[in-house]
Amino acid sequence: MGRRTLLLIAALVVAALGTTGIFLYVNGVDERAAAGYELVEVLVANAPITAGTSAQDAQDLGAFELRKFTKDSVSGLSALSDISGIADKVALAPIAVGSPIVASQFGEPGESAALPLPAGKLAVSLQLDDPARVAGFVEPGSNVVVFLTSDAAAGPEVTRVLLSKVPVIAAGATTLVESSDGEEGLTKALLTVAVDQKDAQKLVYAQEHGRITFGLLNEESEINPSEPGTGAQNLFG
Repeated sequence: MGRRTLLLIAALVVAALGTTGIFLYVNGVDERAAAGYELVEVLVANAPITAGTSAQDAQDLGAFELRKFTKDSVSGLSALSDISGIADKVALAPIAVGSPIVASQFGEPGESAALPLPAGKLAVSLQLDDPARVAGFVEPGSNVVVFLTSDAAAGPEVTRVLLSKVPVIAAGATTLVESSDGEEGLTKALLTVAVDQKDAQKLVYAQEHGRITFGLLNEESEINPSEPGTGAQNLFG
């Protein structure tokens, strides 16, 4: 066998190995990407559920539905995929449309649903639409960062952190808000937070003179309240 033939065979072997390596690498990338978007099914309220309604009755009335979410997006929640553990229990407080269903929302009939208000704190309720309450994933027990987008009438619109960590202690009734053209618009839900007087005053003023948005926190979330606000002048900065 000539030298030229040997070189040709060697080149073919190298090419084959290279192709195999690329194939394995690409498959690995695809598998890693798929893992990052693993979907899980979560029960969500698709109709208002009043306090005192059993989970079984709510299901019989069609108030629950399964929706798919990425696993990462619900990893910090104890959302349920069925009512097997809460069927005979009742809602301790109204459950808003779009809220994921968690076991802590249900308890024994007659169990108190009083606000778990820490000593020295005030309860303040805010009415927020679906995007502003993280598509319904903000629930009692959640910690949130409060963003404020200032009113354009007061100058250039700017969004920045108003309060870096606030506990949500209750979720209330949901209402359907009409859009400007008279069609059905977004739902709005009442969320109640526990704050001191100074922060309560900030929230009340902000709700009257700007737009409030909640960001859902977990134990590893990083918030820098001193970060300058973002507006049109530095959006791409």
